[in-house]
Amino acid sequence: MVSTQTKSPQNFSSDDTWLDSFSPDEIAALRRACELTEPLYAEQTEVTGTPLMQHALGAAGILVGMNMDAETIIATILHAVPQFMDNWAITLEEQFGPAVMSLVKGISRTEQIQQFSEIRDSASKDKKNDNQAQQLEGLRKMLLAMVGDIRVVLIKLAERAQTMRSLSGAEPEQRRQIARETQTLFAPLANRLGVWQIKWELEDLSVRYLQPELYKQIATLLDERRLDRENYIADVIQQLRAALDGAGIKGEVTGRPKHIYSIINKMKRKQLDFNELYDVRAVRILVDDVQDCYAALGLVQELWLPIASEFDDYIAHPKSNNYRSLHTAVLGPRNLAVEIQIRTHEMHQHSELGVAAHWRYKEGGKSDAKLNQKIVWLRQLLEWKEDLAERGDMQEQFRNELIHDQVYVFTPQGKVIALPQGGTPLDFAYTLHTNLGHRTRGAKVDGNIVPLTYQLQNGQKVEILTTKLGGPSLDWANPSQGYLKSQSSRNKVRAWFKSLHSDEHVAQGRLLLERELHRLGVTAVNQEKIAQRLRYPKLEDMLAAIGENRITLRRIALAIQAEYPTKQLDIVKPPPPRADGKPLQPSPIVIVGLGRQTTRTAQCCHPTPPDAIVGYLTRDRGITIHRQDCEFLLHQTETRSDRLLDADWGSE
Repeated sequence: MVSTQTKSPQNFSSDDTWLDSFSPDEIAALRRACELTEPLYAEQTEVTGTPLMQHALGAAGILVGMNMDAETIIATILHAVPQFMDNWAITLEEQFGPAVMSLVKGISRTEQIQQFSEIRDSASKDKKNDNQAQQLEGLRKMLLAMVGDIRVVLIKLAERAQTMRSLSGAEPEQRRQIARETQTLFAPLANRLGVWQIKWELEDLSVRYLQPELYKQIATLLDERRLDRENYIADVIQQLRAALDGAGIKGEVTGRPKHIYSIINKMKRKQLDFNELYDVRAVRILVDDVQDCYAALGLVQELWLPIASEFDDYIAHPKSNNYRSLHTAVLGPRNLAVEIQIRTHEMHQHSELGVAAHWRYKEGGKSDAKLNQKIVWLRQLLEWKEDLAERGDMQEQFRNELIHDQVYVFTPQGKVIALPQGGTPLDFAYTLHTNLGHRTRGAKVDGNIVPLTYQLQNGQKVEILTTKLGGPSLDWANPSQGYLKSQSSRNKVRAWFKSLHSDEHVAQGRLLLERELHRLGVTAVNQEKIAQRLRYPKLEDMLAAIGENRITLRRIALAIQAEYPTKQLDIVKPPPPRADGKPLQPSPIVIVGLGRQTTRTAQCCHPTPPDAIVGYLTRDRGITIHRQDCEFLLHQTETRSDRLLDADWGSE
């Protein structure tokens, strides 16, 4: 668990104890950061009316309390420099190094999300809760994806916590807008990364401004200051540690008073009154094995009176996500209710970082396996940051591995769209709507015209330029051309061309079928039944299959014979094998509407390229190729003209 006890560096005098964790060179860099920003931030205020310098130092103090490295603290102080300095990147890199410059650049990039706060506000009133949740999730992922170093997110969280502390100074509508943004975007990010103190503070302060009456009501019902509750928890922890030591049980005991936002949520979720909550104060015991879990439970029940209705054994009966723990509630010191959870270190690891992770069931929604895995990695990095700093590879290890397989962009209306990495404006268009993709003729990114092969970057705003009529280019479906990264988008292009020719295929199939029915002498058959027998849901599907040469006329004839067994049909026999017993191979000759077919060359006229040719469907020898001026064909009667098939020489 990451502590965020505030150590606000209002000045850099030699007696500042929080500076003890930094080297002389780092302290000098911190001083230079203040010297650079003081004239830039002079007379500048934050939205709450707080002087900008005070705001920056307050956010830096929060991160000092989290034991973050000097680069993070320096970047926090410098976070607003890009607003007031030209060529700021060069200056910061020269004075503080590329790592600090990169952090400040990342902070600046995340500000793009602020431009769409009014969209999120309207989304919060959207009746379609699923769409709202999807958009909020997209914004969280975008924030993580837009930075190359996860420390940027921590800086943003600290800065937002500092803003919330002084939010009373903002205008009423600004207070509500910032509180909504905090509750839906920043608090869930803090939750996922395990930065609990910032999470709790952001949640409590947001509900204070969004639901002030309810906030005051719960605060009154708690009937004690948070500091008093924290002291109470400390007393419970001390007694439990003493009892475990006395019993020879090696255990770790931590605790916290439940914060107001969490209390409100639980009351709503479980439809409970305040006096029915037993976990306003909560303590957790971690031990080495299951046997010690039950031994610790016995010690708890010896110390204080258990509340019988508040016991759950999730070790013997795990939850569906394999969450395991013992939950009990007791009347602790001063006869106040305390919830106590007991589990092994392994169970705790699974709960915090595995599929039972707390943030997932708190936020709800669908699980994203890749995101979950990378969140686990980031939370481990936060736990190991002191060791990483000592090894000097903080920047490399904190480099963000999140969402690199996707890119997140905005529509002109502020909707977040997720695309595969390398996605183009055409991918964007097809993701929004298939017809929009078909009619795309150009695109603007952040107001500038770009080619359709342009690879989009996180946080960009994309506008599609369309034509009223027309369709896609066949080149779009070619991966080597770079128009579309998404396979599904390329499939939509191919489907368009397939549907474009479907009418032609149906017409060709109908002609061939009518010829065959006429040859067989069964023109009055129910064609719909024949299609169903061949497992085509519609007659048009069967006709298209005939026209595309996906089904032979012989199969049609066999299906008709099966449907009307009393009729004696003249079904074309398959061609006989060659003299050597091997099957005949398709010739290079193309039969229009049927493609390449197994054919024979007529012995009467011996056609050879480039003679004009025609196919003749025989009774028992398949298709024979004749010259168009062959005397045999000229002497055929009208009754056999249906056997003639257009043909042309193909290529080998």
